[in-house]
Amino acid sequence: MGSLDGKVAIVTGAGRSIGRAEALRLAAEGCAVVVNDVNASVVGERLEGSPADEVAAEIRAQGGRAVANADDVSSWAGGEAMVRQALEAFGRLDVLVNNAGNSRPRMLFNMTEEDWDVVTTVHLKGSFVPTHFAAIHWRSKCKGTGQPCDAAVVFTSSSNGLHATPGHINYNAAKAGIAAMCGVTALELAPYGVRSNCIAPLAFSRMTEELHGGPLFSEDRRVDLGPENVAELVTWLCSPHTAGVTGQVVSFGGRRLSTMTGWHEVAAAESPGDAWSFDALNSAKDSLFPRSRL
Repeated sequence: MGSLDGKVAIVTGAGRSIGRAEALRLAAEGCAVVVNDVNASVVGERLEGSPADEVAAEIRAQGGRAVANADDVSSWAGGEAMVRQALEAFGRLDVLVNNAGNSRPRMLFNMTEEDWDVVTTVHLKGSFVPTHFAAIHWRSKCKGTGQPCDAAVVFTSSSNGLHATPGHINYNAAKAGIAAMCGVTALELAPYGVRSNCIAPLAFSRMTEELHGGPLFSEDRRVDLGPENVAELVTWLCSPHTAGVTGQVVSFGGRRLSTMTGWHEVAAAESPGDAWSFDALNSAKDSLFPRSRL
């Protein structure tokens, strides 16, 4: 028996790369899986075919349970339908993995409104919407049974997305927002027995193809930074092995894992008078900014 035997999971963006590996690993651990994928290119253009159907068929061929879903993660109706499909097909929902994403790198002065909207909509709104409808279900279930749900959400940020990366302001803004969303979700859903954690992976995937073969993605790191390695971490975070772990951001760099936290105070200064003046601020500058970021 797997540690998630009898559980039901939704994985968004599960047609390829990391999402596919997550769906397969969750299924191997006993989960029935709703495999969500709209089949879009890295830049968000719709393509022909249904990788979600292919992954769901692969899971079933291995003896697991799976259904395909092609709803748009950023659509209110799509998020609701996704949760409803899990309940209708398998009778419950225990795990949500928000993985769907895209990329349109541009420098700030070259970025178009469409570039901004396409990326932030899929990453940020597309992580919120399924979580919103899953939360409604879990809250209702908990209130109806009087018992905690023992459910888990995993968000997907990015190792590079949590740091300033030139040419990726839309992606960075969305990924930082996702990390913040994870923390709020952990606090709001804790009373209902739902854990919320976030991964920030550095991995071989469609999103990083242009970097493959370079220093970060050399061939000797293909196993360490493989989607299957990320999927192991995600499945572990969804399992009973991490009971009590919530509100965490785990950065994945292959063999090295690290936990990260958000904005926190690193320096402080006190006004010498009742109000700040330019002179007082100038005097405090070295204390407030002991080192430059650039």
